[in-house]
Amino acid sequence: MENGQLEVVGAAIAAIGTITAAVGSTPFWWLSEQAKYNLNLWGNLLQGTGNALEANGQGEISLEKIGNEIQAVGNSTIVAGLLLLEEGEVQTRLTISGNLMQALGGAAALGDELKDDSNIGEVYSIVGNIMQIIGNSMQALGDGYDLRAEELEEATGTDNGSDEDNNKGEVLNVFGSWIQAGGSVLSFIGQVIEEEEE
Repeated sequence: MENGQLEVVGAAIAAIGTITAAVGSTPFWWLSEQAKYNLNLWGNLLQGTGNALEANGQGEISLEKIGNEIQAVGNSTIVAGLLLLEEGEVQTRLTISGNLMQALGGAAALGDELKDDSNIGEVYSIVGNIMQIIGNSMQALGDGYDLRAEELEEATGTDNGSDEDNNKGEVLNVFGSWIQAGGSVLSFIGQVIEEEEE
């Protein structure tokens, strides 16, 4: 498989992963907690795999390659937290770190793409990356609210006052997940256009 094709396949897998994780983050009444957990887990696994394939397809060292590698590490951090830990403070902190790493990786990749916005595929990739950075940052902030609510609950022994933080956290997580998913789809479209033009 050629490098460009590897990037397209990676972008497709990452897009599928972000959509899967976004569904898992959305409080649909028909989804059980276990189903949401599984969707989040598989979504992050797919995202990490897709980002790693994209990085591998880039060949020489570049900001875009490093950015995709950082994003893959961010997804791996979230997966490690989901698989190895019970739900709680440490898992939430790992999720925050993973989302921030994904945002950082997106910013690094964006820096490379801004140097060459000569074709429409690059424009899709730029807008997609900006959306992913915003989405990941919103998710990290949402998890921060969840962490604060957990700490308040632990300190007081009740959940009084933490409902507002929980609601803010959930809203930020849901919107952030879908913004990231939309950005990932745009990045995939941009990758396809770039590959067709080469």
